[in-house]
Amino acid sequence: MAVPHPLRDTARVLVDGHPMRTIWPGDDGRTVDVIDQTKLPHALEVARLATVEDAARAIEEMVVRGAPLIGATAAFGLALGLFADPSDAGLDAARTRLAETRPTAVNLMWALDEVTHAVAVLPESRRADAAWARARRICDDDVVVCSSIGDHGLAVIEEIWEHKGRRGAVNILTHCNAGWLATVDWGTATAPIYKAHAAGIPLHVWVDETRPRNQGASLTAWELGHNEVPYSVIVDNAGGHLMQTGVVDVCVVGSDRTTATGDVANKIGTYLKALAAHDNGVPFYVALPSPSIDWTIRDGLADIPIEERSPAEVTHIAGREAGGSIVEVRLTPDGAGATNYGFDVTPARLVTGLITERGVCAASEEGLRSLFPDSI
Repeated sequence: MAVPHPLRDTARVLVDGHPMRTIWPGDDGRTVDVIDQTKLPHALEVARLATVEDAARAIEEMVVRGAPLIGATAAFGLALGLFADPSDAGLDAARTRLAETRPTAVNLMWALDEVTHAVAVLPESRRADAAWARARRICDDDVVVCSSIGDHGLAVIEEIWEHKGRRGAVNILTHCNAGWLATVDWGTATAPIYKAHAAGIPLHVWVDETRPRNQGASLTAWELGHNEVPYSVIVDNAGGHLMQTGVVDVCVVGSDRTTATGDVANKIGTYLKALAAHDNGVPFYVALPSPSIDWTIRDGLADIPIEERSPAEVTHIAGREAGGSIVEVRLTPDGAGATNYGFDVTPARLVTGLITERGVCAASEEGLRSLFPDSI
């Protein structure tokens, strides 16, 4: 268990009964601590980032993951780079290294832009501290934004519960991990779940395992369990069957990039869930903070870059043996090839609504404009 930290004590999501954020400044003011998500769910370990290269590798190797948390880590990474070299060349080098880590999540470039704009006009002697301060604000703002997403999503869940006559649990299906572990606190898709749970609404969450990295089985299940939210892990291909048999009341997923017209890029397999939801009349909501909206893109399928990751994530899997050892095993025949697309695009026509920090809107240019008139 990580040592309690004053900044984390403001968090709302619990680990072993204690509030904890996913990222926080080190006590020395020159390093950053993050939960190492590659060790979950079998061990809770903290990784320390001291250089821009540490931050870049943490993003690439998915020590940190989820669009908002990637952005927060990149912001701190840029500050770490400026502590080492505050010159224009140092700023450009750090920014370039971080920008190349993950192509799909738009929060990455948003955060780098935010920090760059905050420091570019400053003298070199002030740049690192200013970048550090901006990174901290990005983290604090993310907590407020995700909490607001939770408030607006709570209203959606309350309406469903009322429609059920306040009988039984509201059954929610989610995909991948769009939870506290994907953000600084609260999560996006899980924020309404945590708010509803705290409000006393009975819930049950169907947790897609989310192959090939199993973020649902490893991360969503871990955090829901620590917060005493009832859940069941299901194989990815079970979602359609559950919707056909009437045991899913609503789907809520996250977004790594949403276009100005409401198309949504999220973890691979999201599109299939949206198709099944549409065919079975199940509401399909996407919860996202505004930094995940790419206002420059209108056609998600044509213009959103889809990350391809290592084939080894498909051909191999890691798990814990009965004795406690963590081992990696091969799933496929020796020499078998694999293709590993990290994301897919769900067209706006399949999305019931977008849950943002400013409210719920239609997945359309008009809907987004109604909430963010200053951005389009």
